[in-house]
Amino acid sequence: MRIRLKGGRVLDPANDENGVAAGRARDIEIHDGRIVAPTDLKADAEYDLGGDVVMAGGIDLHSHIAGGKMNLARLLMQEDRRTWPELPGNFCGCGGGRAVPTAHATGCRYAELGYTTVFEPAMVGANARGAHLEMADIPNLDTGAYLVLGNDDFFQRLLAAGAGQEQVNAYVGWMLEATQAFAIKIVNPGGINAFKFNARKMDLDEANPHYGVTPRKVLTTLIRAVTELGIPHPIHLHGCNLGVPGNDETTLATIAAAEGRRLHLTHLQFHSYGTEGDKRFSSSAARIAELVNANPNISVDVGQVMFGQTVTASADYMSQYRNRALASPSKSIGMDIELDAACGVVPFEYRDRNFVNALQWAIGLELFLLVEDPWRIFLTTDHPNGGPFTTYPHLIRLLMDRDFRNAQLATLNKVAQKHTMLAEIRREYSLEEIAILTRAAPARILGLKDKGHLGPGAVADIAVHKEDADREAMFSTTRFVFKNGRLIVKDGVVVELAQGTTHVVRPEFDRAIQKDMDRWFDEAVGLKAQHFRVADGELRGGAGPTVLNCQGVVP
Repeated sequence: MRIRLKGGRVLDPANDENGVAAGRARDIEIHDGRIVAPTDLKADAEYDLGGDVVMAGGIDLHSHIAGGKMNLARLLMQEDRRTWPELPGNFCGCGGGRAVPTAHATGCRYAELGYTTVFEPAMVGANARGAHLEMADIPNLDTGAYLVLGNDDFFQRLLAAGAGQEQVNAYVGWMLEATQAFAIKIVNPGGINAFKFNARKMDLDEANPHYGVTPRKVLTTLIRAVTELGIPHPIHLHGCNLGVPGNDETTLATIAAAEGRRLHLTHLQFHSYGTEGDKRFSSSAARIAELVNANPNISVDVGQVMFGQTVTASADYMSQYRNRALASPSKSIGMDIELDAACGVVPFEYRDRNFVNALQWAIGLELFLLVEDPWRIFLTTDHPNGGPFTTYPHLIRLLMDRDFRNAQLATLNKVAQKHTMLAEIRREYSLEEIAILTRAAPARILGLKDKGHLGPGAVADIAVHKEDADREAMFSTTRFVFKNGRLIVKDGVVVELAQGTTHVVRPEFDRAIQKDMDRWFDEAVGLKAQHFRVADGELRGGAGPTVLNCQGVVP
């Protein structure tokens, strides 16, 4: 089938080296789900866009959308679905919650915002099969998952025994393949494991009380493994001391520990806290942004705090255990997950009149505005931890409209206003920069060469927005969204459900590790290693994965 989109203002920074911020009018032609060079052939369908803004489908590289922690959060937050009922006019009738929407509602709401690809950033190996089954139930989105490693006992034992890098690489490769994962995520390196041995805090160079392994050793070993295996996305790091005043020093030390190798720091806002002032809580966004700017090997997403009710869900139970007293409403869940990791679910309401919450909001925006390279910073709220992904349009307006941003700042806690430099920052994001950090840049750092752009050969994932000076209104809805060339959203409403794909990586590794894995599963897990593995046929109802080659990654 051939489709032609006529007369749109195309924003395609991946294919626009001159950076024409206003976009340029050109037609987009689609044939059999891919964008092709324009032809004179008769189209099966044409859409006159009349100057509307055309972008590639959005890519969210960090959003908690599936897996054990999200199902626990849905179980805990039954009231969330009552406060966000079915959507009127939506043919699929999905309601399903705001902070932790159901799998079906997640796909519909992302599509309505113009997103077509979303990555689950914390899949535990023991829950991998369930996470993939859940992602298969999310319509209209391509997905993938980052495997949580670094706190699992097998890995800790390897390091404690002095295993060589080749053996570590083999284990990482085996786990990626067995769980059908896309990248490696480290959550509080070694800290989750240390919590089981009664540690309640872990600094970068503090030894695990049982295994004697430091977070620095976990981090540097896995950075090297990912680099040597050729995995496109760098280590996706949730660092030590999340949410703790003074964790800025840990973050700065972590950047230095990478020693020039690629490292992605996730939800950086929660790791950018100083201890200055009477309240011993301050912003270190400027210090950290300066170091990020000076180290091109570092990329970040922000984890912006947005005011209102949400729920925090994390494998970092060391942090969640500490925060459980702050739960609102007053309830929480904590659990160990086999020998892999842990899980903590704590509901939370961010309040604009609260000093800490208001300053968290400002710190996130400071990071967005002070990190100079839009190709190395990504728009996230760490959904749902900092706020639901449905707040993205409001966040985009905060980035693009300084007057609006400062007006919002003026309504916040008065003491917090005095502790932020936000009002002094003049930068406003352009439309092209929004297209970079929500489309082109995620595709690049994930290694997805046929996504995030609108050139020939790209997957025909396309979002069309009506121009509006109110950027929140503009990005709150879409005129059209196409998924693989199929129209799935029209005038802001889902009109069709499309099946996505699951992105995975398949690095080469030493297969001799299999005997070690068989023995470990027999002796420690109580499940055969062969039964732990997720087969291709278990993904997407038998459709299988889309495999990304692990080649050409620069150390």
